Formats: sequence, C-alpha cells, structure tokens
Amino acid sequence: MSNISTLIEFVDYCAEKYSEHTYLREKLNGEWQETSFAYTRLQARQIAAGLMQLGLQKGDKVALLSEGRNLWVTSELGILYAAGINVPLSIKLEESNDLLFRIQHSETRFIIVSGLQLPKIRRILSDIPAVERIIVLDSVSDPQDKEICINEVIASGRQFLKDNEEALNARSASVQPDDYASISYTSGTTAAPKGTLLTHRNYTTNVRQARSVIGVEVDDIMLVVLPLDHCFAHVAGMYTMMSYGGSIATAPVGKTALATLRNIPQAIKEVRPHVMLMVPALARSVRGNIEKQLTQRGKLTEMLYHYALHNAIIYNKEYWNRGTSQCWRKPLLHLFDKLVFEKVRAGLGGRMKWCVGGGASLDIELQRFFCAIGIPIYQGYGQSEATPIISSNSPDHAVFGSSGRPVKPMDIKILDSDGQELKKGEKGEIVVRGDNVMAGYWKNPQSTAETVVEGWLHTGDMGYIESFNDEDYLFVMGRFKSLLISSDGEKYSPEGFEDALTDNSPFIEQCLLHNNQNPYTIALIVPNKDRLHAYLRRRKLKPDTVEGKQMMLRKIQEEVDQYRKGGRNAGMFPEVWLPKAIVILPEPLTEENHFINSTMKIVRHSVVEHYKERIEYAYTIEGKELINSKNIESL
Repeated sequence: MSNISTLIEFVDYCAEKYSEHTYLREKLNGEWQETSFAYTRLQARQIAAGLMQLGLQKGDKVALLSEGRNLWVTSELGILYAAGINVPLSIKLEESNDLLFRIQHSETRFIIVSGLQLPKIRRILSDIPAVERIIVLDSVSDPQDKEICINEVIASGRQFLKDNEEALNARSASVQPDDYASISYTSGTTAAPKGTLLTHRNYTTNVRQARSVIGVEVDDIMLVVLPLDHCFAHVAGMYTMMSYGGSIATAPVGKTALATLRNIPQAIKEVRPHVMLMVPALARSVRGNIEKQLTQRGKLTEMLYHYALHNAIIYNKEYWNRGTSQCWRKPLLHLFDKLVFEKVRAGLGGRMKWCVGGGASLDIELQRFFCAIGIPIYQGYGQSEATPIISSNSPDHAVFGSSGRPVKPMDIKILDSDGQELKKGEKGEIVVRGDNVMAGYWKNPQSTAETVVEGWLHTGDMGYIESFNDEDYLFVMGRFKSLLISSDGEKYSPEGFEDALTDNSPFIEQCLLHNNQNPYTIALIVPNKDRLHAYLRRRKLKPDTVEGKQMMLRKIQEEVDQYRKGGRNAGMFPEVWLPKAIVILPEPLTEENHFINSTMKIVRHSVVEHYKERIEYAYTIEGKELINSKNIESL
C-alpha cells in the first residue's frame, strides 16, 4: 500500500486483494445482507458511470445526505471514481439555513439523498438553482422536478460501462493524489462552518498512519453506529476497515433518529461485532444500560458486580502498568470475569474485542469501566483538518487518560503561546505536520493561513506529551478557545472537570464551567430531575415545594463539593478552579435548541450568549448564593 496515493487506487487494491470477502453488511427486510469487496467496487463504478451520464464533470461537487447504509458507501466511491468531490452532510442538520449554506457554499451540482432526508431538500429547492439533479436512494411515489431514483442511475451506468467503459477508466485514471476528494464542513462549535478540503493523498496517508497504531484481523466486523459523514467513522471505520479486509455493518435506519438509536442494541446482538467506534455520549449510554440490567437482577448480583468491578479497576491501574504489585488479584480477575463480565459481554454480542473512542475526550472513569468488563475503549484523538486521526491507544499500548501514541509518519510538537516548542510534560498547543494535513478551507484563505502555517496544522487544542515504556503518548487537555481565564490572566481548561462531574454524578446531566477574567468560576448545570425527584421521595419530600427544591440544590452542591478537600474526588482538579457559584439551567442542552452540535459537543459560545444574564447574576452577591430565586425557578 505504500505506493498508493489516490482513493481510486486504494479501493482497486483492496477489492482485488479481498475480492470475495464481505465488506458491507446491511439489514434489509428483516435479514442481514452481505456484500463482497468485489461487488462494492462494481456498484461504485456503476454509480460513477451513471453520474457521468448525467453530466458530472471532473471536480464537480456532489452533496451526500443520508443515514448510514451500503448506498452511502458506494455513492461516495462512485463520486470519487467519476473524479467528483463528495460533500458529506449531517442528517442532523434540521434547519434549512444550515443545509442551504453548505450546498450553496460548496457549489454543489448534484445531491444524493435518502428518502427520509428528501423533504429537507425539497423545502430549499427554490434556493439552490445551481443543483441540476437530485438522486434519491429510495423509491418515491411522487418524484418531483430534478429527482431521479438511484436505481435508474445504476441501470444507466451499467449500460454506459457496456458501451464505453474506457471513458470511466480514463476519468478515474485522471485523478491525481492532490485532487480534492471531499469538502467536509465543521460542525460549527465556534463560528460559521468551514469546509475542510481533503485530498486523495490526505485519505490514503491517514489510513496508513492509522495502521501504525491500531489494527484488526481480516473478516473482523465493525458495527458503525456513528453517521458516515462523521470524519471519525469515515476513516477509522469505512477506509481503515477496508484496508484490513474487515467489514462494516450499519445500524438499521428507523423512521426517526430515536428509532435508529433504539435499533442499535438489537443490531449489536445480531451482528456480534468485533470492534466499534464510541463517542462519549454513546459510551455513557452503554454503561448506563449495563448497570440498569444488573441492578434488576437483584442485590446479590449487584454486590458481586461492584466487587468484581472494583477488583478489576485496581488490577488494571493505568493500563500500561496493569498487574504490577497486584498479581494476587489475577485469579479473582478470571473468576469474576467468568461469573459476571462474560455475561455482560454476551449482551454485546460476545465477540467484542475493543472499541475506539473519538469525537471528544472520554472520561478516564469510563475508560477504566470498559477495560474492567473486558471491552477496553481506546481513546483516540483527531480533527477533520487532519483527515482526522492524529493519535490512538491500542491493545498493549495504552495509558488511561491519554489519547494514545501519535500516528506515523507524522511530526508533532507542543507550542507555547509565543510559538516556542515545549519539552515533554509541558502543556501547550498541539501542532502537527504530515500528508494528512488538509489542503485548506474551501473559499476561506484567511482561516487557512491562520490554521496551517508552513505546513503545520495548529489544532487549537491544548495538550502535552509524556513517555511510558519508552513510547510517547499524547494527552489532550481541551480547547484553547474554551479556556477559563481568571482575573489575573491564569488559564485553565474546563473539560476534565465537566466530564468527571457528569460521569460520576447521577444527579447532574450536563455541566459547563465559565470564567472569563472573573473573580471566580461558575458552573452552569442541567440537573437530572428524575433522579433528584427520586432522591426527594426517599426523604418524604415533594419536588414542587420550596423545601424540596432547596434540598435538590443542596444535593447538587454536595456533588460538586466531592471534588473539594475532604470529598471522595478531592485532588482531581485544582481547587482554585472549582466553581464557587452554581447556575441551574431551565432546560437540557440539545441539538434542537442549538446548544449541542452534531458531534454531541456543547457549543460554548451559544450557551454563554443565551444565558448571559444568568451568568452576570451569578457574579452578584445574591446570585453567588446557591439558594436564590432564579435557581429555584429553574427547578
């Protein structure tokens, strides 16, 4: 693979090497269907030929808006074989303006869309006159202007290949390593979305780099539960699995996003995957379901589970040093694994080897939990601008709390605020250089020049490098742009505390710290009202009374205080940065109210702007008090 530098060459190579092995798995009409590498390539070429018949020229942009499915994969490959540029769009983009901006800004000529997403395109059709054809992946009873079914495109492509296969071959052969393969738009946690330009060389390089830190076996199955437009799923799933001769299965699509989410547990049992990709929100959900099921089996099972978990966590230590000075625990480890954790793993298909966590930092307690039950989640780190994989932990090469070993070949360094390189262990901005670094931002030279300087990608993330067992590991501390800044100018990244508080407290759903050169830090908290109401019922109090609301506030304060001196989590974070005031938010932070983006990250600037008055109030004498009128009202 070392001499492969376009995705065309890459797919041709893999399709030939693993020809009859299964690459795609999809549930249709209640049955899981398998598609070989060879047929995947064949269908991709048919779609490419059909696109050429429709008039697609080299370099044309094709927007792809669909749930994860086989046709998502073969549509992207078809676009690439026809020398087009894919513009993958998130199905979570509900607002017409969000879709409209991306389609207009990318200069899209064709749109490939699923039946479920088609209404969104129809609503904005009059605003996108440059779009010539809309290719629908499902049968539609009332096709409208410009719409054509994918089956017609494939049929047209088949005929084109019979009559003029050399034309497609020539078009595919014209693709060069530095030609654009995709325009991947950022999810917009800071400002207007930027279109990340990724080349064929970016992709093929990043697949090779990914293989330097983590691997799978031929015919291993990955269940893809993240959207395929997500850069993490795109490369770590679709292309890296292809490189190993593994297969990807997509979770069955429901009529709504919630219905699709509910299909995942059943899909895990049926597919019995060997590996999965996890984002923190999904990992927390899986853990919650596991513990809920165990508690339903009775007190004895619950006690045994907690003891087994405690034993395994102590034995595993920080993973890289597991077992040291704790050898006597190993027989217990095997015993409890047989009695407890083997049954837990059976509920997840029974073949799961490990997962890779990405999309955001995974709390260390979650990492310890999944390692203890025998399905380690290896934290990775990346950015769309790096195609995206920058580092990852892996079996026998992992340190809890780290984001793993940097991929190779790639240069990485840590810079201070003056641009000077720091030594190991010193915190600064993570900066990388390699053939995985994007070509730039589409039609945004200013942002490109600010982000990529002399070939170095300035990630905007803070971190440091430390060595364990003579290997370098990257630790990611959070965004520079989300730093808390105290009144004396000292800076601190809040994500670690925010994740720890929500992971370790059943009474707190979401947390965001704020300090912008203020006298003290405040915490904006979304409480878990169901858990708090249950807490009150055990104390014979009602949640709609003043006394009940005051008790709930005190419980939330008690959870925060566990990180102060004397608390069970004391010492985890500097006390000077712990919140001295609490703001209870009246509603959850969600995608619907635009406080959460498509990768499940809190959009800080939106939350801070929306709750500006509450934040200002928290810096008054009355607002600093836990029990104040606004907190009472929010409950």
